Amino acid sequence: MRARFAVACLLVTTLSACAELNQLGALIQPPRFERVPDQPAEIRLAGAAGVSVRLWTRVTNPNPFGLTLGTLKGTLFLEETRAADADFPLGLPLGGGGNRGIPIDISVRFADLPGLSRLSGRLLSRQSVAYRLDGTIGVDAGRLGQPIFGPMTLVRGDARAQ
Repeated sequence: MRARFAVACLLVTTLSACAELNQLGALIQPPRFERVPDQPAEIRLAGAAGVSVRLWTRVTNPNPFGLTLGTLKGTLFLEETRAADADFPLGLPLGGGGNRGIPIDISVRFADLPGLSRLSGRLLSRQSVAYRLDGTIGVDAGRLGQPIFGPMTLVRGDARAQ
């Protein structure tokens, strides 16, 4: 009888601890991405095969505890045309309330950009091109869990050919 009671107490304690941990995991806020105003996004020709896009972003951890930005999986749009997919293992540690600036480099093959005819003139004349990066991000918050956030728009702005 005592053994059953001890097992029941252990089970209740374990389940309540798991429930509390799950509630804490639900309280994790996703890191925020924003463009860095003094470092504009860049588009550079990468030979005859395509272009290289560098998006300068500031990632902010809105949580009062540290976490690691583990993954970023997304789709880059140029002038609302799907241009490329991105999949990065980041491993970027962010302290509670902290932020860091990072470049996100994405290669775009001309063959993958069906709307290139519209963009090629703008790129050659060094006009700005609107971009948007949509995707999901995964974080490692230690004992609080490893949630994945999104899909969502991570960052948007204008890039100029260099």
